[in-house]
Amino acid sequence: MGIALVSIFLLGLAFGSFLNVVIYRTIHGESPFVGRSHCPKCRRTIRAVDNIPLLSYLLLGGRCRYCRVKISWSYPVVEFLTAVMFVWWFMAGSLFFRLTQAPFVYIQPLFWLGVGIILLGLFFTDFLYGVIPDVLVGILGFMVFSYRLFLALFGYMQWPDFWHSIASGIGVTLFFLFLVAITRGRGMGMGDVKLGFVLGILLGWPRTLVAVFLSFIAGALVSVLLLLMGRRKFGQTIPFGPFLVMGTIASLLWGSSLWSWYMGMLF
Repeated sequence: MGIALVSIFLLGLAFGSFLNVVIYRTIHGESPFVGRSHCPKCRRTIRAVDNIPLLSYLLLGGRCRYCRVKISWSYPVVEFLTAVMFVWWFMAGSLFFRLTQAPFVYIQPLFWLGVGIILLGLFFTDFLYGVIPDVLVGILGFMVFSYRLFLALFGYMQWPDFWHSIASGIGVTLFFLFLVAITRGRGMGMGDVKLGFVLGILLGWPRTLVAVFLSFIAGALVSVLLLLMGRRKFGQTIPFGPFLVMGTIASLLWGSSLWSWYMGMLF
């Protein structure tokens, strides 16, 4: 088990390193599959020995070998979080992925791992650059819709539940479009609208409502904290995508319990 966990952690580091490439190049209009990694500042090609996840960052003191410009803290953080996610996925797979019949015994765990990787990428693209790339949302949307459709076709999901998930996505889209309209794009961008549609299909009802509620609560709390700390002025906005991702993850893990608790308080 120990060797397996180390192997999974190292595999996660490798995927995290590639995810960093995807985040940077997607934002800057470059293909993540063409060309070797290079320093964003001096453009020098990064040698293989300087491109080892986590280790190279520590050995280089967090600076480029050539121009000595600081390497963003996000690189080791993304690598580490991806590795931790891989380990969690490996350890908790038997608890969360219960479809045991082929082909879903293989498809389901890989699907949720893929969703986690893309959500992590979306979190950091919006957090670092204030952009939610259409290509990442499109890939996630294709994965989510296909997965839900296959579940319905194979009888693992009832068709009314499938259409409820579609309706959840449409409902989030309309709500976010309303917010875009009344704030004239200052309170929310179209990237949030597109992501909200996909996440609505992913979560279904009532988890979608829980995710949106938690996202707005977390966003409001962080905004107030930044105002009190003097890090933001009144009227300045912060990216909403990271909060939407966090709300989605929380709803996936505890959405049903939170909804039952809330409804129990009302009735």
